[in-house]
Amino acid sequence: MNNRGCMVRFIANNYLFLPVMTTQTTLFSPRNLSLLMDLYELTMANGYFTAGIKDTRAVFDLFYRSNPDDGGFAIFAGLEQALDYVEHIHFDRDDIDYLRSLGLFSAEFLDYLATFRFTGDIYAIDEGTVVYPNEPLVTVVAPLIEAQIIETAMLSQINHQSLIATKANRIVRAAQGRMVSDMGARRAHNADAAVYGARAAFIGGVETTATLLAGKMFGIPVTGTMAHSWIMSFASEYEAFKVYAQVYGSSSVFLVDTYNTLKSGLPNAIKVARDILLPAGQRLKGIRIDSGDIAYLSKEARRMLDEAGLEDCSIVASNSLDEFNIRSIISQGGCIDIFGVGERLITSKSDSAFGGVYKLTALEEDGQWVPKIKVSDNVVKITNPGRKDLYRVYDPDGKSIAELIAEHGEPVNGAVPELVSADRPWQNLDFLGCTFKKLQHQVMAGGQRTSKPCPLPQLQDYVREQMILEVREEEQRLDNPDIHTLAMTYGYYNRKLALLKDTEACLGGE
Repeated sequence: MNNRGCMVRFIANNYLFLPVMTTQTTLFSPRNLSLLMDLYELTMANGYFTAGIKDTRAVFDLFYRSNPDDGGFAIFAGLEQALDYVEHIHFDRDDIDYLRSLGLFSAEFLDYLATFRFTGDIYAIDEGTVVYPNEPLVTVVAPLIEAQIIETAMLSQINHQSLIATKANRIVRAAQGRMVSDMGARRAHNADAAVYGARAAFIGGVETTATLLAGKMFGIPVTGTMAHSWIMSFASEYEAFKVYAQVYGSSSVFLVDTYNTLKSGLPNAIKVARDILLPAGQRLKGIRIDSGDIAYLSKEARRMLDEAGLEDCSIVASNSLDEFNIRSIISQGGCIDIFGVGERLITSKSDSAFGGVYKLTALEEDGQWVPKIKVSDNVVKITNPGRKDLYRVYDPDGKSIAELIAEHGEPVNGAVPELVSADRPWQNLDFLGCTFKKLQHQVMAGGQRTSKPCPLPQLQDYVREQMILEVREEEQRLDNPDIHTLAMTYGYYNRKLALLKDTEACLGGE
């Protein structure tokens, strides 16, 4: 540091002063996240501005290509934070000064950014909805420059929370009705990942979180027990449990694996319950096992607690849990009431990226939407072009059996004739007698939200209802689930084929 408090960088025997570094921004400072974007968003925006096409209306679709963990579906989450970003995006003076320092942008473009606001429309599937690959989760209809600028932040919020909500739902389904609690903050990739990960996990079905900030911000119920350091801070395990019981009474949950789960932890927990809690008319709420063979230890713990008259004492299990070892513990008769899940939930350790993308699908020319398509040697990367409508198809029993993409405004009802499978175009599909539900609705008009956020408990209930009523059991398997059908009307499918042929012709193909 120099005597003016500026950070100094040594370059080729010269000192380069960076006075901008004198203003320290911490994690806990009020943040304007408008520059949460890749550089190329602004280099392209500057190009659109310079080329005079910034106001050309465009359509972008946000979708993903494959389900995390090779699952049967995903849970859509993060829309609320994405919309909040879009509604409030603006560039402060220090943002403009920073961008000017890069030497990439014209003064006129920077003046434009200084008064930038998003003015477009956004359509989206309801947050908490079960979703499938290659269908538009969010559709942005806006001036080209505006739609481009918001890309990275939209993807960041939705990719992260959809990933964690999906992982949480897998874990909750594996728990088979047993309570699951988020304990992952200390292993999250950063503070935002911990807090918004807890939000997403709650949407996916997790009932509580240990993260107080998430509890405060989103109203998620908070739970906690104790750490090994508490027990090690006292002369004996018994004394540690005794003091805790004297402080917290019937809310006490004892961590029993600090020294020896069955020979020390459980006996001391039972003794404190008898010596301290029962005489005061209180009951031991629970014990937690954080190491060892959890299936075996939990069965023995259950036997010892029951024999001691503590049949109502819950057993909490933690220690690098995920949907697969939870399923294994249950299959072995493990007596677990609550699973505390940390790093493998909050980081989605087994599949750490959601893979959402944001692609241009149409531009407006002379008042008409002209479809655009991305072509690739990798078939999965070929996009579905144009403005489109998305429907969910339900059989007479109310089960979701397919997704249907149609031309924008194309009539779709139970009398729809033959449809085509997007993955197996040689197969004709017949949905006669089925019902069709349009999935997207407008969530932003002219840059302003069109409705209030949905309370988190309602989102969680919505996910639960879908699991019970709509999603087929075959799609809920953790391993090798059945593949949900993506269908297209023949009108839309033929338009896509024609666009592919036109693209091929432009490249010199036959």
